[in-house]
Amino acid sequence: MDGADQAGTSTSGGEARCDALAEAISAALGGAIRDFDARASGVGRSQEELALSLDRLTLELDKLLEDAPVPLIMQQAAKISSVRNRVLSLNMLLKSIQRRIDRIDQIVSAGTTDNMVAGTSVMGGTSGAT
Repeated sequence: MDGADQAGTSTSGGEARCDALAEAISAALGGAIRDFDARASGVGRSQEELALSLDRLTLELDKLLEDAPVPLIMQQAAKISSVRNRVLSLNMLLKSIQRRIDRIDQIVSAGTTDNMVAGTSVMGGTSGAT
């Protein structure tokens, strides 16, 4: 054998080793790749089912909104409006009561101050010596 033959033999031996290594890697990873591929296909099917379900639910919701009786919606709107009006009325009443309390407080404060200036107590007596 000359150098060229040895080079050819070593090259074919290297290729054989590479091929053997590739086959070993393929055998080791083949199962994992097939498993991954099967799971990816399952995920794809699940996504399609989910999309179909969402489309179906959207159509059902649209039908419900179309079929909702207007009187029912109007009745609920009237109830909300009634509650709102009662709350506004109650707020006005509370403000009126607060103004009355403030006026009474001013009158009492002014009366106490006037009585002290005049020398009489709130109880009707005099504050000076008797």
